[in-house]
Amino acid sequence: MALPPAAGAAPPVTPFAAQPHGLGGGGLRRPSPAPLGAGLRLGPLFWPWEKVKVGPLSVSPMGFGTWAWGNQLLWGYQESMDSELQECFNLALKNGINLFDTADSYGTGKLNGQSERLLGRFIREFEGPIKSPDDVVIATKFAAYPWRLTSGQFVSACKSSLERLELDRLGIGQLHWSTAKYAPLQERALWDGLVEMYEKGLVRAVGVSNYGPKQLLKIHSYLASKGVPLSSAQVQFSLLSMGDEQMELKTVCDSLGIRLIAYSPLGLGMLTGKYDASNLPKGPRSLLFRQILPGLESLLTCLKQIAEKKGKTMSQVAINWCICKGTIPIPGVKTVRHVEENLGALGWRLSPAEISELESAGMAAPKKMIQNVFQTA
Repeated sequence: MALPPAAGAAPPVTPFAAQPHGLGGGGLRRPSPAPLGAGLRLGPLFWPWEKVKVGPLSVSPMGFGTWAWGNQLLWGYQESMDSELQECFNLALKNGINLFDTADSYGTGKLNGQSERLLGRFIREFEGPIKSPDDVVIATKFAAYPWRLTSGQFVSACKSSLERLELDRLGIGQLHWSTAKYAPLQERALWDGLVEMYEKGLVRAVGVSNYGPKQLLKIHSYLASKGVPLSSAQVQFSLLSMGDEQMELKTVCDSLGIRLIAYSPLGLGMLTGKYDASNLPKGPRSLLFRQILPGLESLLTCLKQIAEKKGKTMSQVAINWCICKGTIPIPGVKTVRHVEENLGALGWRLSPAEISELESAGMAAPKKMIQNVFQTA
């Protein structure tokens, strides 16, 4: 039996109910309730005090990634998807999600920068109040292209992103990858670019992406010497990406007060339970899935068992694991159903025993997720 909210408490938020989205004519489907004792809670998906600090920013415990918004090669993007992507954005924002991650390189061919352009349009056309900069936090990544050789060119890249987003200032400006392996002199110029865009007030916080623990320590020290705090480090992090280097990176982040943002928390879809050796995704992902999926039987079985016990889905359990590890997962979304699914990862927690069980199963997998080729040591 559902208990009424305590006196003075905020009324429970029903994130999926009575929010028409133009698909099928009805309101969004409410997920099945979790069984008693499985983490069911009264109230919203998360309370204001459960937001996470990223430097000066206050963000939702989970954000959404927009890699697919403009990417035709890997994710099959078509401009006909834009209306539903707007609905994805609206539904996320209405349910408290305020962190959206993008990059100036997202979008294939002529659609380069499309993700940023779409986010800018969606913010402008959102039918609801956006009262403060914290209401929508855009984190974009600036590519370390070989022709970006000076700090001024990197600042210009930031200004171009702001034009596409139609914003005066970004939430988080991030260096997309390190050039330490092949162009260390360029990297110092890019670091200076981060300093300059922060000092000019173009970004509220500075972050990096695809940095390993050793290089993270170096840039943190350099930025600190310039009076610029390093607020975030974005890296591939999931039950398929928790090797020694990833966990060392998490330890370094914790010791320095840097928030780890976990991209690909679902292993590009391998942790959703939707695929097996006879049912592979289309496109380049199928090659990777064919290598790794056959060895994931134990992990996927563990995910399924815990999901059934919690009244959740495998995806929700995998994302919740990232939250329990103190990271901000940013699963990608292409459809309203993706948003519905991912929102179900909030408002509850895995038990320590369940976390341990999942990690044991993940470590036992014979093949792990291939790390980003740009990630440094």
